[in-house]
Amino acid sequence: MAMKKEFYTLHSDLCRFLTHPVRLEILDLLRNKEMCVNELLEEIQISQANLSQHLAHLRQKEILKTRKEGTSVYYSIANHKILEAFDIMTEVLRDIMEKNASFAKNIC
Repeated sequence: MAMKKEFYTLHSDLCRFLTHPVRLEILDLLRNKEMCVNELLEEIQISQANLSQHLAHLRQKEILKTRKEGTSVYYSIANHKILEAFDIMTEVLRDIMEKNASFAKNIC
């Protein structure tokens, strides 16, 4: 029983790192290619310090991995199964949005 509770704690901790919109955007941007910090900054348009914090958290949780080339650090998805989870949650969200839109149409 203690092992199960520890598993749920670890699971919750991992999921907590995927609840921030910027982190989700980072995952989506890195879906098909690796990118360096400057490329990510152009797309996300937040401060470099803020982006670095998010990248560090995702790397710490082994969601992202890095590769250094000269002075540039490139980020990529460490385990592509995380994208499967991302896509499933996207489908669930779309289903909810469609249901709510359909419900709103029927009320008016």
